Amino acid sequence: MSTSIQLSEATALIWQEAELLDRQDYDEWLKVWSDDGLYIIPIEKDCDDFANSLNYIYDDQSMRDMRVRRLKSSFSMSALTAASTVRTVSRFTVSNQSDNAIEVRAAQILIEHKRDNSRTVAANVDYRLVRGPNGLQIAQKVVWLANSEDSVNGIGYLL
Repeated sequence: MSTSIQLSEATALIWQEAELLDRQDYDEWLKVWSDDGLYIIPIEKDCDDFANSLNYIYDDQSMRDMRVRRLKSSFSMSALTAASTVRTVSRFTVSNQSDNAIEVRAAQILIEHKRDNSRTVAANVDYRLVRGPNGLQIAQKVVWLANSEDSVNGIGYLL
């Protein structure tokens, strides 16, 4: 039996993740990650060594858990009046594939609405998805902001 991940299956997980984030269902969002998964938003556009570079976000499982706790608590200023978001993820292309993993690049447009103001955040997103014991999971997500110089100021949600 083949364990190869199909693009349609990968796309379904990526759309599911987008839905969870827009609903602010962070507990369920944590479950779509592999235990060793990394959530990264680099500052430098041509970075390829995330561990040794400056990033807006470089979260392993522990940091994702802490970020979610902070977003759900009243201890985060940005979470007090959380923005509502609607994101569209499209243009899925496979960049690499093995027996139990697939790497997919997608385009993401996110509209944030908070306090009668809206803003758009555009990014290319690289996903590495793996098949684990609990099904398909995110092993790495790298959000390449179109304008990394000022796109994350005051963001109180997950990209």
